[in-house]
Amino acid sequence: MTASPPAVSYTYPGARRPERRRSVDSDGIGIAVYEWGDATATPLLLAHGGFDFAGTFDVFAPLLADAGYRVVSWDHRGHGDSDHAPLYSWHADLRDALAVLNSVTSAPIPMVGHSKGGAVLMQLCEARPHRVMRYVNIDGMPSRFRAPDVADHERSRMRDEEIASWLDRRLRSGELSRKPGDPDDLARRRGRMNPRLSFEWLRYLVEIGARQDPDGWRWKLDPIMRFGGFGPWRPDWYLGRLPGFPVPLLGILATVQEEMGWGTRKGDLEKHLPVAAELVEYEDAGHFVHIEHPHGVAELVADFLA
Repeated sequence: MTASPPAVSYTYPGARRPERRRSVDSDGIGIAVYEWGDATATPLLLAHGGFDFAGTFDVFAPLLADAGYRVVSWDHRGHGDSDHAPLYSWHADLRDALAVLNSVTSAPIPMVGHSKGGAVLMQLCEARPHRVMRYVNIDGMPSRFRAPDVADHERSRMRDEEIASWLDRRLRSGELSRKPGDPDDLARRRGRMNPRLSFEWLRYLVEIGARQDPDGWRWKLDPIMRFGGFGPWRPDWYLGRLPGFPVPLLGILATVQEEMGWGTRKGDLEKHLPVAAELVEYEDAGHFVHIEHPHGVAELVADFLA
């Protein structure tokens, strides 16, 4: 069933909630899907990053909708209003993305992804190139991180410890809970990870991405989630396949490095790029390029897709 998302009491200049909301079943997991723009316009698939949710596009997505697209985004499993799940992996997210795409159209459409969502959609482009017209990746392009200079037996031990830690966390998932606070607390907490984003914007996100429990407000993100918790996947694995990327590609790169950023530079990618690819380094922009500079990035995207 299609419905309008609830209004928010805390507003932000330029933010516009999606016109439509619905749910898509992805192998038993309910995925919350949102749409901005004319329902009869050309669809555009838009994927958010890790620890985010579709509402983080509330300024950026309307700009693409106003450029003539039916913008379709969704909360990844375990994020926002989508179901929590017993399994989190890149391939599970890929299946969810395909389920959303299938709910929209069987024809090829343009796609845009940020960070983790950018990497997931790159895999979707490879797996279903006939479903994609053009693709824009916002600071989620792969890079080659230098491997730690340790002996093989030490590297094996580190890997075993990481797997054991991950399994232990999964076993304790029923006991985990995110720390409660008031809306201002949650905004300040997120601000420690995203210091370039204004408090006003982060406070707006609390209205959409958090819930009010009896003991306080909590982000809706599944408490099992942690950095590196979407694996197994590493950005450098993708570089070897990048020259054969099957659709026209625009990569938009941040120039200011942040904790949640991927650290990818133009020089890391140039020798790996396919012919039908462009790279843009956006000056004075951190990992959330599209939030810091929504109008400029939307113009870049619209020009490329056109």
